[in-house]
Amino acid sequence: MTDLLAQGLSWLEDQRHQHLTRMVTYQRASNEVEVQATIGRTVFEQDDHAGGLTRIESRDFLIRATDLVLGSEVTLPQPGDRIIETDAIATYTYEVMAPGLEPPWRYSDVNRLTLRIHTKHVTTENL
Repeated sequence: MTDLLAQGLSWLEDQRHQHLTRMVTYQRASNEVEVQATIGRTVFEQDDHAGGLTRIESRDFLIRATDLVLGSEVTLPQPGDRIIETDAIATYTYEVMAPGLEPPWRYSDVNRLTLRIHTKHVTTENL
């Protein structure tokens, strides 16, 4: 029997990739690859141990898992990797990381087709 939900999720992933992405550069040391990414965000809440909550917002990049190829091998994100995004006025560099004990990435879907990579802005270079 055909898994209609899996087919539907795959179709939605194809639509996201085709219509909601922009080109970014993913770097690890001297290796880099250009990939299509959808820009998102995650808000993390952390207990400040004084009765309050601290909210931290991450800029997220949703990338197809099969597109993250460094050194001719499909790989997973690692803390310290960099994602570079350029628009008409500047180049922005983000470092792969998440606050506290949170993992720096997770799969964005049940079929493990898309990586949701959490980052922190580290530099901006005006063009």
